[in-house]
Amino acid sequence: MESKILKALGIDPAFIFLFLLILIIVLFVLYVNVTMKYNRLKSSYATFMKGKDGKTLEESLVDKFAEAEAILKITKQNRMDIKEINKRMESDYQKIGIVKYDAFNEMGGKLSFVLAMLNGKNSGWILNAMHSREGCYTYAKEIVNGESYVELSEEEIEALDKAIFSDPYETDVKEKKKSKEKN
Repeated sequence: MESKILKALGIDPAFIFLFLLILIIVLFVLYVNVTMKYNRLKSSYATFMKGKDGKTLEESLVDKFAEAEAILKITKQNRMDIKEINKRMESDYQKIGIVKYDAFNEMGGKLSFVLAMLNGKNSGWILNAMHSREGCYTYAKEIVNGESYVELSEEEIEALDKAIFSDPYETDVKEKKKSKEKN
């Protein structure tokens, strides 16, 4: 069977046959590939929908969105609470400095002390308790921005410096551990 058209074009019918055979093989491979992907997608969908119909799936999604909104509200409230706590903490006593000393030469044991209590802005009080044989005398001096309007004694200045230059909430235990490690 010879075709006048193919003869006029100069094409051998064997080449057309080979081309169609290769095209069929490529299409078959693509068909198998698409079928395998479809089956994987179908099994994933079946696993996802297992035990659920459209209505229960919708309810589950609505519940999850409601939980997400509740978490967002709680997060916003927590942020507001933290800001409020930080504002309140500014006026709380955060820094403390204490110095023990002998107020009078005849007394021993360093029973007198100076206590400096400051907030985050270095404002607060210095309490000086002087112990003697006759009694104990306590004096309070106001500190504003790290300075006093009244003249301070040497021990009061030392306690104030300890409070100002200490980290907030630092304890003597930490200082003792550091000094032991250095020695």
